[in-house]
Amino acid sequence: MNGFKNQFLLNLASKNTRLDNRGPEDFRKIEIEKGVIENAEGSSRVKVGKTDIIVGVKLDVGSPFADRPDEGVLMTGAELSPLAHPEFETGPPRAEAIELARVVDRGIRESGALDIKKLCIKKGEKVWMVFVDIQIINQDGNMIDTAMLAAVEALWDARIPKYDPKTELVEYGKRTKDKLPMKHKPVAVTFAKLGESIFVDPNTDEEAAMDTRLTVTTKDDGNLCALQKGGFGTFSVEEINKAFEISAKLGKQIRKKF
Repeated sequence: MNGFKNQFLLNLASKNTRLDNRGPEDFRKIEIEKGVIENAEGSSRVKVGKTDIIVGVKLDVGSPFADRPDEGVLMTGAELSPLAHPEFETGPPRAEAIELARVVDRGIRESGALDIKKLCIKKGEKVWMVFVDIQIINQDGNMIDTAMLAAVEALWDARIPKYDPKTELVEYGKRTKDKLPMKHKPVAVTFAKLGESIFVDPNTDEEAAMDTRLTVTTKDDGNLCALQKGGFGTFSVEEINKAFEISAKLGKQIRKKF
């Protein structure tokens, strides 16, 4: 049955048509809500179509890495709940979860969205550690772009809790008005290639039928900051250059929704 559906989608793609009547460069409806987790320092919930992701940000004080004594620590993790999709199972992190966390983490780091040097409390001893936890509520395709939006929004929403340098304790019940040192809003745009046609924001059916995908993350100025390719197919140089142009354009449009 899936083979027939995939061939049907490929036939549509050859005519630059999609099952949900979107154009090649059309995202599904994007909904963004922040402050959804009471006990997190920052949080957000983002829906892209039926794909639904919640991100929570927690802060703690710890030791910096030895080779970066004056920088804070950013750690990103993702969990694919069995409730989100029939193929997700409990147990060790799946390859998809590891990739998702890495791509989101890379987009935040390489864009310079979070000024990690400003997270240093005492060089070589104490820094703020930022934990970004991605939870998939419902999977209907394009988790990467959705998770990136949710993670960035949660980081912008975060407030630093009170820290007593004498006792070296974080008082989580006493939030300050201080925000994280955020500078940019990186946006990821994922392209799926079906046959010779390329579409953004693939849903699960299109992901099942696609030959390959390419995720392009851009900074506020439209410049590229991260890339991730998946699948076994290929993109030509011309297709990649076109993807760069489209991602910069769509990134600018999407940032207006933050």
